[in-house]
Amino acid sequence: MIMTEEEFRRVFGKEAPKQKYRNQKCEFMGIRFDSRREMTRYVDLYYQQKAGEIENLQRQVKYELLPKQKDENGKVIEKPVYYIADFVYKRDGKVVVEDAKGFRTKEFIIKRKMALWFLGIRIVEV
Repeated sequence: MIMTEEEFRRVFGKEAPKQKYRNQKCEFMGIRFDSRREMTRYVDLYYQQKAGEIENLQRQVKYELLPKQKDENGKVIEKPVYYIADFVYKRDGKVVVEDAKGFRTKEFIIKRKMALWFLGIRIVEV
């Protein structure tokens, strides 16, 4: 269970840290989500899967956009770059990659473009 602001204050004696984009963490069927928007979209997709409209619903699927970079001695000089999709599923035999966005960051926009260019993945924003 996720703590409310009051419970956090009572347990830790201070206010809960504010979320960067004012998202509110929540839970559905024991699954934790970073925002209400993400949870709401999952519930919608969950019932679409139950109705047979989509299949193979997955959460938090990780895609490598750029591999780690090493120098001539094999020492890692740059970490890999990943994009983590909120949802991936199949609709009418085609793979759909979705991201539940309330706020588009510059980092997301760059990763969205990299996913399309390097992997041929078009990310659907909901």
